Amino acid sequence: MQLIIAEKPKQAEKLAAPYPSVKRDGYIEIKPCERFPNGAKLAYAVGHLCELQEPAHYDAKWKRWNYDHLPIIPERFDYRLAKGKSKAFQVIKKLLNERTTTSIIIASDAEREGEAIVRLILRLANNAKPIERLWISSLTPQAVDHGFANLLDGKATENIFHEAMSRACADWLIGMNASRAYTTLLKKKGIADVFSLGRVQTPTLALIVEREKQIEQFKPETYFEVEADFSLYKGKYIDQKKQTKLTDRALAEAIKARTKGEGIVASITKTEQIEKPPFWFSLSLLQTEASRRFGLGAKETLDIAQKLYIRGWISYPRTDSSFVSKEEAGQFPTILNRLLKQPEYGGLKEILTKDPTHDKRYVNSAKVSDHYAIIPTEEAGAVAKLSGRDAQVYDLIVRRFLAAFAPPARAEKTDIITTREQDRFLTKGSRTIARGFKEVLQIEAKEVELPTVENGQHVPIKGAKVLEKQTEPPKRYTEGTLILGMKTAGKVLENELQAIMKEIEGLGTEATRAGIIDGLKRRDYIQLKKKEIHPTAKGRILIEAVSGSILASPEMTAKWESRLDQIGKGEASAAQFVEQAKKLSQHLVDDAKSRVEQLHVDPSQVKSKTRHAAATNRPVGPCPLCQAEVLDRGKFYGCSGYQKTNCGFTLPKTILGARVTQAEVKKILTTQKTKPLEMKKNGRTFKAMLYLERDQLKFEFMKGES
Repeated sequence: MQLIIAEKPKQAEKLAAPYPSVKRDGYIEIKPCERFPNGAKLAYAVGHLCELQEPAHYDAKWKRWNYDHLPIIPERFDYRLAKGKSKAFQVIKKLLNERTTTSIIIASDAEREGEAIVRLILRLANNAKPIERLWISSLTPQAVDHGFANLLDGKATENIFHEAMSRACADWLIGMNASRAYTTLLKKKGIADVFSLGRVQTPTLALIVEREKQIEQFKPETYFEVEADFSLYKGKYIDQKKQTKLTDRALAEAIKARTKGEGIVASITKTEQIEKPPFWFSLSLLQTEASRRFGLGAKETLDIAQKLYIRGWISYPRTDSSFVSKEEAGQFPTILNRLLKQPEYGGLKEILTKDPTHDKRYVNSAKVSDHYAIIPTEEAGAVAKLSGRDAQVYDLIVRRFLAAFAPPARAEKTDIITTREQDRFLTKGSRTIARGFKEVLQIEAKEVELPTVENGQHVPIKGAKVLEKQTEPPKRYTEGTLILGMKTAGKVLENELQAIMKEIEGLGTEATRAGIIDGLKRRDYIQLKKKEIHPTAKGRILIEAVSGSILASPEMTAKWESRLDQIGKGEASAAQFVEQAKKLSQHLVDDAKSRVEQLHVDPSQVKSKTRHAAATNRPVGPCPLCQAEVLDRGKFYGCSGYQKTNCGFTLPKTILGARVTQAEVKKILTTQKTKPLEMKKNGRTFKAMLYLERDQLKFEFMKGES
C-alpha cells in the first residue's frame, strides 16, 4: 500500500476527491480502486512541520546576542519539529512505519518548498522506503488522476530539495550573523532596537531607500510649452526634433507673440495602431496588476490565488511563467466552454474568435519550467459564488485568459501639423476602430476626436499661451511595482515582453517576494501611505549602515538566486554554496564592525523598544468568571485562579492602540464603562468606551463614530 503525503489538509481532500475514500483521524483512506488497486493512505502536513534549530542548540553561548560570540557557524545543520506540529508528524510517522506501507508518494506543492516540507518529515522519521513524486499544476480531478498515473521517480526531484536546503541554511547563516552583528553594534550607538537582516530582504529595502533618496535629491526643472488655439483644435509647438519642451521662457514668449492670424494645415498623418492581447499571468504579473487595479498587497493577492488553486479553479499560482505547454493547450476548448456558460462572460462569445492553441505568444513549452501560466482550469467555477477581493482576483485571471481568444485592438492615430510661418504645431488625435480584447478586459479607450480638415486649409488662430511646467521626481514603489523591481533586481526594462522573455537574475522567487515585503512591514522598515511605500527612519538607518556592502547589493543577491537555480537543476554543488555562505558570514561580521564605527546616527530617530512593565501582581478587581482576584501581570491583566482552577480570563493592556490603565480595568470588572478611549484601526482614529457583556469585552462607540 502506498502512503501519500500532502502539504495541507484541504490539498489532501482535493487529491482524494477522484477516488472512493473515507476520512480517518489525521489522514484519508483511499479504498481499492482502478488507480490504487490495494488502496492508499493519504496523510498531510500542516505547512512546515520541521524547522532549523536555534543557535543555542549547537552552543549554549549562542543563546545571548553578543558580538564577541560571532560568527555563528555550526558544523552541521539540524532540524527540529516545530511547536504545535507534533500530532500531524506522529500520524505520518505511524503510517510510514506500518508494514503494509510499501512506498511513499510526495504530493505536496510541486515546487522546492513543497519538496522540502515532505522530505524533511521523511528525514526526521528515518524513512527508508522508496519515494515517488506527484507533479501537477492544478487540483482538478482530471489533473490529479493524470498525475498519479504518471508519477516521477523520487530521485527526479531530489535536486530541488537540495536547492531548498541550501537556500534555508544560507539564509539562516546570514540572517543570524548579520542581524546579531548590526543589532548589538547599533545598540552601542544608542539604538535599542532589533535589526533583522537577510539575503533578500536587505537589498529589497535598499531599493526602497535608494528610490526615496532619488526623490529627496531630485531638483525639479522648469520647462515651457506653447499651446496654440486654432479654433477647431489646439496644437503644441514642436522643434525640429518634434519636442514640445522649451527651457527658455523668452523663446516661449516670442513664439506665443508671433502666433497670430492664421495657420495652415501642413500635413495630416493617419496610422493604424494594432495592439495584441497581453500575456497571461505569472505570479509577479498578477500581483502587479492586482495592486494597480485594486490596491491589493502582494501577499493578499497570493493568498487569494492559493485559495482559488485549492478549490481547483485556477492552475498553480507560484509560477514564473506566462506560457503553457502544448499539453495544457489541449484543454482550451473545455475551459472556454465552461467559462462562457457563466452569465458574466457569456456575452463575450461573439468576440472570442481566435484560437491561441498554436500561438507562441501563449503556447511555448520551452518557456515553461516547473509550472505554466496562471489560467482557469477545466473545473473553473462561477465567479458569482465569490465575493469581494476573491471575486476581483478570479475575474482578473479569467478575463486575462479569455483575452487571448479575442482579436487585437485597433485604433487610428492622427497627427496634424499646423504651421504659422516658421513655427510648427502638433495636434494628436485617436479613434477606436475595433476594441478587440479590450472589450474582454473592460478597458475603455481614450478617444480624442479631431475635426475634419484638409491639407493646405487655413485655420484662424484664436490665441496662444505659454504653459509653465516642471519635471517630476521618480515615483515611489507600490507593492506591485516593487514586486517587478525585485524580479529585475532593480533594473529598468523597456517593456513587458522583455520582462517575460528574458532570463532575469532577480531578488527572491515568485513564491517568496510577497513574504519579503510583508516582513519589511512587520519589522517597521517600511510603511504604506496611500498605497506608496515609504522607508521608516529605522529602515533608512539600517541601509545607511550597510550601504555599499554585499548585503545591500541587489546584483550580488540576484547572482545567488541564479546559483540556487543551478543547484535545483543539478548543475552546481549545494555543499559548496553553503561553504561560501559560511565564509560570507564571517566577512559580514567583521565588515559590520568597521561600518557601524564610522556611522554617524541620531538615536532619537528610532523609538526604542520598551520592555513590558514588570508584573506588580496588584489586584485590580474580581474575575467575572470565578470571582478570584484579577492581577496586573505586567504584559496583561489575568485571573489569579489560573493555576488552581485553570481560569483563563485575561484583559489586554493595549487595545487598538489605546492604553487600558488599572483604573479603567477596575471599571470594566465592576460592570462599568471606561472613559472614551482613542483607538486606531485601518488608519482611522475613533473613540469608544469598553465594557463587559457576558464576560466578553465590548465597544460602545461615541456619537458619530462607528
